[in-house]
Amino acid sequence: MSVVLLGRKLGMTSIFDDNGLQIPCTVVEAGPCTVVQVKTSENDGYDALQIGYEDLPQKKVRKPLQGHYKKANVKPKRRLEEVRLKSDTIDKKIGDTIDVSVFEAGDSVSVTGVTKGKGFQGTVKRHGFAGGVRTHGQSDRLRAPGSVGSSSYPSRVFKGIRMAGRMGGKKLTVRNLKVVKVIPESNLVLIRGAVPGSINGLVRITKI
Repeated sequence: MSVVLLGRKLGMTSIFDDNGLQIPCTVVEAGPCTVVQVKTSENDGYDALQIGYEDLPQKKVRKPLQGHYKKANVKPKRRLEEVRLKSDTIDKKIGDTIDVSVFEAGDSVSVTGVTKGKGFQGTVKRHGFAGGVRTHGQSDRLRAPGSVGSSSYPSRVFKGIRMAGRMGGKKLTVRNLKVVKVIPESNLVLIRGAVPGSINGLVRITKI
């Protein structure tokens, strides 16, 4: 059974383990999430749970979604996600709450988020190019990408050539991270290492 929880990245800190080693951790405020819809093979063609995170004022929700929440008799949510499950593993019903108690220290998780947007960047920052030489009379080649195509053949630039362009702002999943600590009373999960996104960015935690 897949265990999924939505939350917000609060930042990074570090804690010390029993051996005195310092462990860098990302603090995520995860859940509580509410079950908004239960999908079944008979009605929808597959089995899944639709969960919602973070209450949203009614006036900020579009009319079709207002009806969706009204039917489920739950408050409107800022974000909806589907969790694919097998029919025999669905033990939740509409209105049930999922919180950080589904995780415990030592669990392996994958975290999905949107990376920090860095705008239009050159090849040195975007792809790690070395740039040109610093000496021998160079004037403006310090951070230039260099040659990108041939002359007579094929007389064009192939698709996929690494160039300057928009960097960041893309969905990214970091896999096989470890849960270091769970603080149920504050809805906090401490995950070893870094996770995608900026502070207060929405993330999805999936138990492997």
